[in-house]
Formats: sequence, structure tokens, C-alpha cells
Amino acid sequence: MSTLAHTMMTAARSADSGLAGPGELDRYPYAESSGADRVGPPSWEGSDAELGRVGRRTAGSRGRGLHGQLVQQLGQMIVSGDLGADRPLVPEEIGQRFEVSRTVVRESLRVLEAKGLVSARPNVGTRVRPVSDWNLLDPDIIEWRAFGPQRDDQRRELSELRWTIEPLAARLAAGHGREDVQQRLADMVEIMNHALAQGDGITFSRADAEFHSLLIQLAGNRMLEHLSGIVGAALQVSGGPVTGCDRPTEASLTHHARIADALASGDSHAAESSMRQLLNAHPEVERVVPAPREH
Repeated sequence: MSTLAHTMMTAARSADSGLAGPGELDRYPYAESSGADRVGPPSWEGSDAELGRVGRRTAGSRGRGLHGQLVQQLGQMIVSGDLGADRPLVPEEIGQRFEVSRTVVRESLRVLEAKGLVSARPNVGTRVRPVSDWNLLDPDIIEWRAFGPQRDDQRRELSELRWTIEPLAARLAAGHGREDVQQRLADMVEIMNHALAQGDGITFSRADAEFHSLLIQLAGNRMLEHLSGIVGAALQVSGGPVTGCDRPTEASLTHHARIADALASGDSHAAESSMRQLLNAHPEVERVVPAPREH
């Protein structure tokens, strides 16, 4: 095993020993607030009982402090529909409900406003915006949708988008002979190989995500590169039979290796074809190519 592979696998184990392993990427560590813990004004409870159900990720998994946690909590509530469109968000109520300062509330609402989830206007206050105004390409919103009521739609949409982005990126990348990136891609395949042999799903997923990010960078198209975060988010939230990257398998590893070989040899057709095979490969389903939707 190369030094890079050993270092990456060791770091992944020590940093994420408590995270989901192979086949468990769909499990999201929520904890629900009990009724006894709710201390906010009646407007946050009453008929809207779901407002008290705050989805919390473990603090260590996000590492953003109170500000990040509040963004996460409010974002999940908005995306899940617990806070419906045009609902007013009163900073004082939010601060009391979540026991945080006005500064934390103000900064959190600014982040949500930048994502298109809320709007703040003089004499109107802060209100939840309709879905049509959301930045649906924002990685946080992708994550929140993927683990909420819209999970099936989100994963299908991500799959369709990846089918548009990645085969094209693979074809373009084959025409760029950056040896440093080519070597890094080969390193990621080696890491995935060792991780698969040891049943290390965390390291496999990390190397997988870097592989796809590097490939898009290698394509030499800045607009495609701007979308690399979407692919990363898609890999993070995948949990159903959507693509061959959903979980570590020999088939997935083989297709990644073929893509790397095609890129190294400059074979654009083989690179694009191998990427399509990867996105279509899954041991549990016969066909996962996004099908046309009925209107």
C-alpha cells in the first residue's frame, strides 16, 4: 500500500470512527427534542407541532458551533416544510426557542437568506421564501432535501444531473495531460482498492468523492468545475440504488480504474463510456438510468 493510501485510511478511521459504515450511508443521526425541552413562545408550537421536531446532526460532524447548528436546524425545518412559505421568522422567538443570542440568530438568518430560503425586508420582517426562490444547487440545501420528505425527488434529480455532468467531464478530461492529476486519480483508485479489501466504507467514500472532484477539475471547463460541489454533495447523500458509487463494490472499483486508465491514455470515448457504465452499475438493480417522467 502506498504512503498516501495508508495516511488517508488512518486519518479517516481516527477522525470518523463513529460515522456510518458500508451500507449505512442512509442513516442520519437525528435526535428529537422532547416536549419537556420546548420553552419557546406558543407561536412555535400549538397547531404546528412539527416545529418542535428539530433535526440535529451531531455537533462534531459539522463543527460550526452555535451559528452552524442554528443554520442547520432552521434550514432543515424550512426545507422539510415544517416552516412553510411566507411564514414570519421573529428573531426574538428564535433566540428564545433555541436558547441562542440575537447575534447568532441574525447571522444565521443572513446565511439562510444567501441560500434563498428566507427574505428580510423593512416593515415586513424575515419570512420563508417559496421553493422556487431557493438555491437548489447549494450543497446544504441538497443535503437537507435528501434527508427530508423530498428525499426521493432529490436523489433522482441528483442522479439526472450527474448523468449530464460527469460523462461530459470524463470526455473532456481525457484531452488534458496533467500528470500530477492523473497520478492523483490513480492514487484514489488504489486507496479505494485497499479500503474495499478492509471493509472501510468511510475511506472508500472519501477517495471516491476526491476522484470525481479531480476528474471534473481535469476537464478544464470552469463552469463544470463550479458544479463539482453538486457531485460531492450527491456522493455524500446517496443511500438508495441510484448509481454505482452508492457503496463500495468490486464493480464500482473496476469502473473507476477503467476511467483512470482511459484518462491516462487520452481515450476520450473510453473515458466517457466508462463513466456512463459506472453511473449505471449497481448490484441490486438492473437499470438505473434516469427514465423520462410523465407529465
